[in-house]
Amino acid sequence: MTRNPSCLRWIPILTFYRVWNFLLLGLSFCLARITKKPVHLGLPYHVSFEPTTACNLGCPECPSGLKQFTRATGKINLESHSTWLKSMSPHLMYVTYYFQGEPFLHPQLLSLIVEAKKHRVFTASSTNAHFIDETNAQDIVRSGLDQLIISVDGVTQEVYEQYRVHGDLEKVWKATRALVQAKTRLKSLTPRLIFQCLAVKPNEAQIPAVFAKAKELGVDEVRIKSAQLYDYENGNPLMPDNEEYRRYRLGKNGKFTLKNPGGNRCWRMWTGCVITWDGKIVPCCFDKDAKHTLGSLQNTRFTDIWGSESYRQFRNTLLNNRNEIDICQNCSEGAKVWL
Repeated sequence: MTRNPSCLRWIPILTFYRVWNFLLLGLSFCLARITKKPVHLGLPYHVSFEPTTACNLGCPECPSGLKQFTRATGKINLESHSTWLKSMSPHLMYVTYYFQGEPFLHPQLLSLIVEAKKHRVFTASSTNAHFIDETNAQDIVRSGLDQLIISVDGVTQEVYEQYRVHGDLEKVWKATRALVQAKTRLKSLTPRLIFQCLAVKPNEAQIPAVFAKAKELGVDEVRIKSAQLYDYENGNPLMPDNEEYRRYRLGKNGKFTLKNPGGNRCWRMWTGCVITWDGKIVPCCFDKDAKHTLGSLQNTRFTDIWGSESYRQFRNTLLNNRNEIDICQNCSEGAKVWL
């Protein structure tokens, strides 16, 4: 089990235009930080497609699991996805298939991934692994998916279900075994399997055991992630006792604040975006309810949205007064997310 994947995996997706576009993104981001003006060059190298907002679990810090969305539940249309992806593929390097909801509840998720691989992009998804078993593990490997994150928030059912409410940990272990066996059978290095453990109070004592379980099962990597908590100022039952695992710091006034707030900048706003299942463009993964929709692919070309006045104004506000943007107040920009 290795902590960091090889950079060689990116070589097959590189083209001259994609590299040049990425350099333009970096240049314009630096210029924008210096000038405090929403200077922008290039097109995003990364997008997240939301397969569906539906979810089978009820995680306490997730609006999808808690059914607290104001937006509709649905799943992305294959034809629409194909059209949108094709228009963006020349500049895309990295496509993720998750936002809200459980991706594998989309019955044609693997078709989305296969379509993306036709355009030579790196693909990743994230799952609670309740809908993976021996019947579809080989299809997942054959799809060409490059990376799969599996949520493992504990190694015993009693601990796991305190965050993954309604979850069945045994299904996660069975899914993992099926995927490892399928990779071995097909002699495939992909998808790279990653156990992701969200560090919360109920499971912090089991974090070392997550590493041991990953090694036992043949998982490629383990990532420990600090938890985003919606109600944190006065503490939260999910906040770990170990300060190293927290995303928040206790102040002298007895209130918790975000560690290392990012200031008036955001790399995400210059380099990527999120596309909801029904084609809305939102700034990033923190806009879970799509309150800051910047356009819709149902009626507007992506390039027109990316360079629109609404996007320019959003970037300008971020550069000069990020505190005015509600979704930025609990953002991980500048914070230590991976532990």
